[in-house]
Amino acid sequence: MKRYIPVLFLLVLASCGNKDQKAQSDNRPDVALTKSANSAAFNQSFSKILADYYAMKDHFVAESDSGSLNQSAKTLKISIDSLPLAELKADSVLVSTAKSFTEGISSELIGLIGEPTIEAKRRSFQMVSDQLYDLIRTVQYDQAVIFHPYCPMAFNDQGAYWLSNSREIKNPYVPKKMITCGDIKDSIDLRKR
Repeated sequence: MKRYIPVLFLLVLASCGNKDQKAQSDNRPDVALTKSANSAAFNQSFSKILADYYAMKDHFVAESDSGSLNQSAKTLKISIDSLPLAELKADSVLVSTAKSFTEGISSELIGLIGEPTIEAKRRSFQMVSDQLYDLIRTVQYDQAVIFHPYCPMAFNDQGAYWLSNSREIKNPYVPKKMITCGDIKDSIDLRKR
């Protein structure tokens, strides 16, 4: 029995020490998920997505025919589907969130292609714009400034946002009546200075 007393004493002492460590670790403040700058391959692919998006936006501004809009949507879909999320240097939760946005954008582009009217295509474009805005913020794209204009008159005064690479307003929702309707409500500028 005397042989077990020192062992029992060490076990009690060790268990008391673990409680102190656990209490200390539970009192630490939560740390935000961190990520580093994205890879060159990721940035190049994301730049292509934005260029394709801006081209599609310009088709809406120019009131292009359905064939041109559908082709620009197909081009953007190919770019969004090829985004190398494995190259994204981020926490797994952020990568998963980015994946859900890319899948949503891809699905909405399929819907846009299938829509019979320009107005229905614009509704799909609005959904693509909103999801792409969230994707940009999630992956923290830091290669360009992206503007987030808003037109309160779009869709019978329901309002809608879009993305732009310029402060100049060219409204894709009501280009014939109000090409300059809208204000820049936000901008994303994560470039390192």
